[in-house]
Amino acid sequence: MTKVGIVCDSTCDMGPQWLAENDVVMVPLKVLFGETTYLDWIDLTPETFFDKLKNATVLPKTSQPSPAEFSAVYQSLADAGCDEIVSIHLTAALSGTHESAILAASASPIPVRVIDTLTVSAAVALAVRAALAERKAGGDGAAIEAAARRVVESDRLLFALDTLEYLVKGGRAGKAQGLAASLLNIKPVLTFNEDGIIEPFKKVKGTKKALAEMAAQVAQDSSAGRVRVALLHSLSPGLVDDLRAALDDAGADYEVEGVHELGAVMGTYAGPGAIGVAYYPIG
Repeated sequence: MTKVGIVCDSTCDMGPQWLAENDVVMVPLKVLFGETTYLDWIDLTPETFFDKLKNATVLPKTSQPSPAEFSAVYQSLADAGCDEIVSIHLTAALSGTHESAILAASASPIPVRVIDTLTVSAAVALAVRAALAERKAGGDGAAIEAAARRVVESDRLLFALDTLEYLVKGGRAGKAQGLAASLLNIKPVLTFNEDGIIEPFKKVKGTKKALAEMAAQVAQDSSAGRVRVALLHSLSPGLVDDLRAALDDAGADYEVEGVHELGAVMGTYAGPGAIGVAYYPIG
């Protein structure tokens, strides 16, 4: 029977404990506060990161893992008896992580299938969970890759930030950059386009309207059949409850697969008070 290793990066925001318990290897990105470098989810929990962010005089910076760091992980999986690897990562439009994985894969002693999810956080987590489910069902590398790619091809991520300040200053606003000039009372709902770039979905006033717009879209997209959902937030569990209520009020047909706190890397650009929903059709 083929033994397949599954690799992801820390921006899936699933946390090292859950990933280790499910035999998924996480390669962390890095967060830099001044001259000090921290490993995402390893050196900084969401709580400790946002506490540091609150007191920071300069916004932190982030950096991707090096090809050498991926190579070490791929080699360790080969040494552990894996025949091939499926490596699942955040959008290449926002990070060089995917490129590092590709470079490492070219020198790996076993085949590596690298997937650009074209998205981030909870949406990446949905692809990782699909890959894991297929591996548990006995699928080989090709089947595991296909399961993850089915999610990538059909998923959607909608999210709202308390402020665009972090996204804009971090240089990750993409096609939402122009919204920065009209922030007063505006709570834009954002999404990722087919190229993995952030773009505006709806401009609304206030968090309640933003939640309602997200829920209405999930309801519309689930009208033909149930969707699998993952929720994300940054230190805002109350907003998660509000979003669940909005989904129910909108009549969405959904099941929740996970709730994810944003880690340090995603939190660098989202800031506190973020809320979002990732989902894809089950049928």
